[in-house]
Amino acid sequence: MAKGGYARKILRALLMTLAAAFMVAVYFWLYLEVFGFELPKTAMLKKTNAAWQARSEVFNRRLDACEHALEGIEDRDNGVYRSIYGMTAISDEMRLASINNPKYDSLVAAGVSRRFVNMLVRVDELTKRSYVQSKSLDELGQISKRAGDMISCIPSVPPILPKNGNYRISSRFGYRVDPVRGGGEFHQGVDFALKRGNPIYAPGDGYVEKAEVKFTGYGTEIVIDHGFGYKTRYAHLHTLEVAPGMKVRRGELIGTVGSSGRSTGDHLHYEVLYKNARVNPLNYMDLTMPLDEYYSMVNMRKTESPNGKRLSTSEILKKRN
Repeated sequence: MAKGGYARKILRALLMTLAAAFMVAVYFWLYLEVFGFELPKTAMLKKTNAAWQARSEVFNRRLDACEHALEGIEDRDNGVYRSIYGMTAISDEMRLASINNPKYDSLVAAGVSRRFVNMLVRVDELTKRSYVQSKSLDELGQISKRAGDMISCIPSVPPILPKNGNYRISSRFGYRVDPVRGGGEFHQGVDFALKRGNPIYAPGDGYVEKAEVKFTGYGTEIVIDHGFGYKTRYAHLHTLEVAPGMKVRRGELIGTVGSSGRSTGDHLHYEVLYKNARVNPLNYMDLTMPLDEYYSMVNMRKTESPNGKRLSTSEILKKRN
């Protein structure tokens, strides 16, 4: 009897334990599935996660604002500042180069949220772009100290005396009919029809890159490198008054009008090149410039560089030989 009563007690306890476990399971099922409640730890983790999500959204918006501001600076840098000073634009490949770093893959492999890793990549990319931009601004700062030099170098005055009746524009920049061979062609400069021997003046400071006597093509020509991305060409000349390597100032005599090379009559073929691309020379000069102002510039250069110090065409030819 005693043994049977002891077994019943054990069985009763076991049944009560199972019933309690069942009730607990039913409670959690009702709590989680039916009523949609969460465990305290789960609720705390979700709350913490929501807080981090909100912070990451704020951080991403700040990154968006920084990126937008940096893009504006980069656009002005390439489109305005570097263009003004004749500097080559910084390519998108250099500014926006992707950062490939093994640490990103290792972070993902370690279980770090992809969202967090993407934010880290954006921060690193913005840091690199900011560094590239800071170096560009340093370079611009150095160039800007020579702004006065740039103003005097840009070919901004006519290469001939802008006197009414002294010249006419016989061919403009753009498409035209070739006067020698016929057919359409793109005329890469402006032709000023003048009498042979009319003086040609440098439209800006620079160094003579080429001064060559030829009988074909451009004929006797001069090319001046003004720096800051600018060059000018003077073709079909009659005489040269400069030699390669010579420094010239705006308003200084460099040659005279002729009809050498492939030409149908006396004229000056004048080109302006910016970053090795031909541009319309008429955009760089004012043909209504007051004559007294032009004469003053020319006379000042004559005083600074008297004729006795200039080379004649014959002397230039001797120097070449």
